[in-house]
Amino acid sequence: MSMIDRLERRLNLTSDDSGPIRGTLSLGRIGMIWLAANLVVTTMLTGTLFVPSVSWGATIGLIVLGTVAGALVLITIGNIGTRTGLPTMALTRGAFGIRGSYLPVAANLIVLMGWSWVQAMLAGVTVDYLVHSWTGYSNPILFSVLSEIIVVILAIRGHEGIAKIEPWLAVIMLAIMGWIFFTIFSTFTPGDLNSLPAPAEEGMTGGLVFDVVFATAISWTVLSADINRTAKSPKSGMLGSGIGYIVSTVSAMALGATVFAYVLKRGDEAIAFDPGTVVSAFGAPIAIVIFFSVMATNTMVVFGMTTSLVNARAEGNMRFLPAALVLGLISILGSTFLGLLDSFTNFMILIGSFFVPVFAIMIVDYYFIARAAYSRDILRASSGAYWYSGGFNPIAICSWVVGAALSYALAYLWPSPIGATLPTFVVTFLLYLLLSYGRKNKNPIHQSHLAA
Repeated sequence: MSMIDRLERRLNLTSDDSGPIRGTLSLGRIGMIWLAANLVVTTMLTGTLFVPSVSWGATIGLIVLGTVAGALVLITIGNIGTRTGLPTMALTRGAFGIRGSYLPVAANLIVLMGWSWVQAMLAGVTVDYLVHSWTGYSNPILFSVLSEIIVVILAIRGHEGIAKIEPWLAVIMLAIMGWIFFTIFSTFTPGDLNSLPAPAEEGMTGGLVFDVVFATAISWTVLSADINRTAKSPKSGMLGSGIGYIVSTVSAMALGATVFAYVLKRGDEAIAFDPGTVVSAFGAPIAIVIFFSVMATNTMVVFGMTTSLVNARAEGNMRFLPAALVLGLISILGSTFLGLLDSFTNFMILIGSFFVPVFAIMIVDYYFIARAAYSRDILRASSGAYWYSGGFNPIAICSWVVGAALSYALAYLWPSPIGATLPTFVVTFLLYLLLSYGRKNKNPIHQSHLAA
């Protein structure tokens, strides 16, 4: 027995994360996983970017609107995972081809690794701020690395481990967040927070706020099928992920916007997207929320990277544990590069450019072209219905290139008043639908779930 075999047995791990699986989790379990996952420091700190350029009341309304709109994409992609048992990046074979799917898979690994580093750094900076205020000792890199080590340990437990830990983290975080909201509104009324004057310099607009909130959902959609394929039914997956994601995102972003407005209203110094601003206002309780949120979210991120790599090649034989250990080591080393925090906005734009077109194409391909039923050829390493031309679907790849170019242009060259994410999604959706018109799904199966 090899060392990997012994470690898998010791940890009670199985290889069920490779290939299609048949889910068993209830609506409530899926909902709690998504609830805990997006009660996250990055989502909360994103809310600090909006106020006071946009009034507090308008910000809350746009957060709700953008979250619901983005959740529709997340739920739709996640439902494909529930119906087929495959993770998100394995599903790209249906539209992009067996070999063409390597392109979004590679992009996904890069983006998720970046997310993992950012999350660990924010946890490390937050813990360091708290420890320094108590003891005078400061070492943010050390705390970032320790946070990421804990995450990797949780992630190698696979989706079963996530299902066990996430609900408890959600309960803890919601209780503390409720206390923070109570404290704020015991001091100021909503009208007080809404009366903050706009800054003299030009800042965020309402359209850009919507775009950022919508893009947040897109950044999570890379993991939607990975998690929702563990649901026992499409209803459980769709309702669970929809309710969990919407509640968590609105709560976290609204908390960030509200805490930032609270700090400004008190006349204290406030720096957007800085954990120190919110920790200085509420101390240990909000630091605990930030730390637990990183544990919950980053566990899913490392798990998502691993399932993407394990399932990258159809009929592959890569095992979950070795992949998790290698990717976990890279994520631990990368968590030391704290300078990445200064490029978070550009990182979000990168995610939009990569994945908004991908998800538009996937939705068209599965629901409109394939009539909601991929064949088992999607599990083949070559030939079959999804081989297209040498393993690539040129229509999907061209549509993706056009969508990514449009996203970049609307973000940097000709800034759109409503942002780049939603227009890019609509244009790519219509383009792929038009170019694919008349293409039939080959060898469909009536049993939509691909797991044996």
